[in-house]
Amino acid sequence: MAVPETLPEPKLLMLFDVLYTTGSVTRAAEQLGQSQPTISLWLGKLREQLRDPLFVRTPTGMAPTAQAEALIQPCRQLLEDLRRLVAWECQFEPSTSGRRFRLCMSDASHITLLPRILEYVRSHAPAVRLEVARIDGNTERSLESGEVDLAIGLIPWLQGGIYQQALFSQDWVCLSSATHPRTGDGLSLEAYCSEGHVQVAAGTGQKLLEYGLASAGISRRVVLELPGFLGLGAVIQQTDLIVTLPRHIGETLAGTYGLRPLECPVPVEGFEVKQHWHARHHQDSGNRWLRGVMHQLFSRAHSQASRR
Repeated sequence: MAVPETLPEPKLLMLFDVLYTTGSVTRAAEQLGQSQPTISLWLGKLREQLRDPLFVRTPTGMAPTAQAEALIQPCRQLLEDLRRLVAWECQFEPSTSGRRFRLCMSDASHITLLPRILEYVRSHAPAVRLEVARIDGNTERSLESGEVDLAIGLIPWLQGGIYQQALFSQDWVCLSSATHPRTGDGLSLEAYCSEGHVQVAAGTGQKLLEYGLASAGISRRVVLELPGFLGLGAVIQQTDLIVTLPRHIGETLAGTYGLRPLECPVPVEGFEVKQHWHARHHQDSGNRWLRGVMHQLFSRAHSQASRR
């Protein structure tokens, strides 16, 4: 038996199988959704590659040659292997997996999101390991390489190849201590301008706050600037300073430290917190599980994923 120099294309193998089964070029064309001239062209290529006529015309149809008889089982096995390859997926079983997942998130999310994520994972995937990294200029590259599985937050600079899904919306609130002498009846714009403020430098949302203040012509009296939210609750609890921050972290700190939440008197644009992942890992079963966990825990509306 002559050995072909190259393996026939899958479409030619499919033709071989269908033609062997039907014994008819016409029926083979119908089953494969091709024209008869196309089927004849494919058959010519197949004969050339396998160096045999393969099928000959008889009064009852196209009859297989001896080489075709010898090749039909290997051909069908190849087609089955190809079907399995296309359908194959590395399954992720959370209850037994020891996989490591890496998340990029802001320090505010460490306070608001991470405890709930960790609680869920420890309950449903006890051997899974979580690692948390900061959001920075390397986040996009890390998502593409697979070094990071998900990035959660306001990350508008992520570009092509990144999927995103909205989890929840954020607006802005202010916080003061529960014993603050001047915020018991709320916070007026005049009082906002006269009180001492804590400014948090971290977070892309802070740019929205700065833009809102500039648009309103407001210059705050900043007494303390912090690089992040660490220690903020204790500072507000023990002083008469106020802080302006996204509602989720604000409500979380208010509940933890017994602080007084106040409606922000300055119009500041809100934003959506989203989860982001790279197209290379869109079909990965573990990544899909993790995305489903985030959506289940934090989504306030059933939103569809979109690709940048």
